[in-house]
Amino acid sequence: MKAVEISSHGAPEVLRLCTRDDPQPSAGELLIRVAASGVNRPDVLQRMGQYPVPPGASDLPGLEVAGEIVGGDADELAQAGFKLGDRVCALVAGGGYAQLCVAPIGQCLPVPEGWSDVEAAALPETFFTVWSNVFDRGRLQKGETFLVQGGTSGIGVTAIQLAKAFGATVIATAGSADKCRACLDLGADHAINYREQDFAEEAKRITDGRGVDVILDMVAGDYVAREVGCLAEDGRLVIIAVQGGVESGFNAGLVLRRRLTITGSTLRPRPVAFKAAIARSLREKVWPLLATRQGVHPVIHSTFEAADAAKAHALMQSNQHIGKIVLTW
Repeated sequence: MKAVEISSHGAPEVLRLCTRDDPQPSAGELLIRVAASGVNRPDVLQRMGQYPVPPGASDLPGLEVAGEIVGGDADELAQAGFKLGDRVCALVAGGGYAQLCVAPIGQCLPVPEGWSDVEAAALPETFFTVWSNVFDRGRLQKGETFLVQGGTSGIGVTAIQLAKAFGATVIATAGSADKCRACLDLGADHAINYREQDFAEEAKRITDGRGVDVILDMVAGDYVAREVGCLAEDGRLVIIAVQGGVESGFNAGLVLRRRLTITGSTLRPRPVAFKAAIARSLREKVWPLLATRQGVHPVIHSTFEAADAAKAHALMQSNQHIGKIVLTW
C-alpha cells in the first residue's frame, strides 16, 4: 500500500509518500480501504517529535479515516452491525495516512447516509474528543454557558455545534474578526476576538458577572488563571492541549470558594474499551443529528491529495484555516 511517513522529525517537508506492507487485522479489528484521512494538530506534533506514538500503534501519522471495510472476522463485524463493503469512519491510534488502515471495531461508526468520505473523515477525532471532554468530563448541561477557546479549529467548530445542539449558550474565542464571524455563523451566541479583548472580562460581562459553567481549553499556560477567574460557581475547566505552555499559576482560593473543577485528558493513549464507550454514546446521541444535517455538520476548509501532506501540515501550522483539513487517496 501507499502511505505517508515521517522520514525524520522536523518541518512539513519531512513527510513523504512511501510503500508499506499491507496491515492485517487481528481479533476485534477490521481493515479499511481508506478514501480520506483527517489531519489534526497531534499529527503535526508527532511530525515534530513532540507527541510520542503509543506502544503498539503504527508509526504512521493519522488518527481518523473514512472508507470501506475490506477485512475482518465476519462474526465480529456482524455483532457490531457491520459487514464487508460497509462505509465507516474510525478513530485510530495511528496509521491513518495510508491506503489501508486497521481499526478496532468498537472505534468505528457508520458513515452517515448521503455523506462523502471526506466529510466522514472529518468526524472521529473532534467528535470523540469533544464528547469525552465537554459532555463526559465537563458535564455540560442544557441551559449552561460554555466557553470554547479557538472556536474555528476543528475541535472548536465541533464544540460550538454540539454544545448548541444540546441546549447550551456558547461563547467562542478566535483571533480575527473574520474568524469571530465564522463562529457566530456556526451557532455561537457570542464571539470574542482574543487579540483585541480580554476573554475573561468579556465572558463575565456577557454573563452579567456570573461566569461560565464549562470551559474547553487548548492553550493552558497563562490562560488558566484567567479561566479560573471567569468560571461560575461549580464551574468546570477542561484542558485538552498545552499550546501556551505547561506551567500555569492561578488563584487557588477561587477554586475553593467557588467549588471549581480543573481537569484534562488526552485521548490517544486511552484503551480501546474507553474509546468504544464514547463511540456508543456518539452513535446513540449525535449520529441522529448528523443524519439530518441540522446544525451539526463538518466544516471542511481544504482537501489535499495524500502526496501533498506537507502542504496540509503547513496550512495547519499557519492557523489560517477554519474547520478541518483532509487528505484524499
